[in-house]
Amino acid sequence: MLQVLSKRNVMAILAIGLSSLLALPVSAQSAADCAARAERAERGSGSVLGGAAIGGGGGALFGAIVGDNKRATKRGAALGAVAGGATSAYRKNEAYKREYDACMAGQ
Repeated sequence: MLQVLSKRNVMAILAIGLSSLLALPVSAQSAADCAARAERAERGSGSVLGGAAIGGGGGALFGAIVGDNKRATKRGAALGAVAGGATSAYRKNEAYKREYDACMAGQ
């Protein structure tokens, strides 16, 4: 009878220990870990220079069609490059913020 009680006690202790380990909250990563993860996501979202090049090409095409001269083409290219670069920079920043916030939330 004494052995049965000790086996029950051991099983009860193991069950309580296991359930307490499973009930521990999972902590979020450190801010440095999340910043590194967000920087990797930001690097994968394209470059500002690439956005400016694409915007410049589209702006030049638009200027050539609408303005029908070299001056309009140059203006369109310049405005398109600025808009494309700004849009790309905004997207990179948003990708960083999204990934950082998700990491800090523990996702």
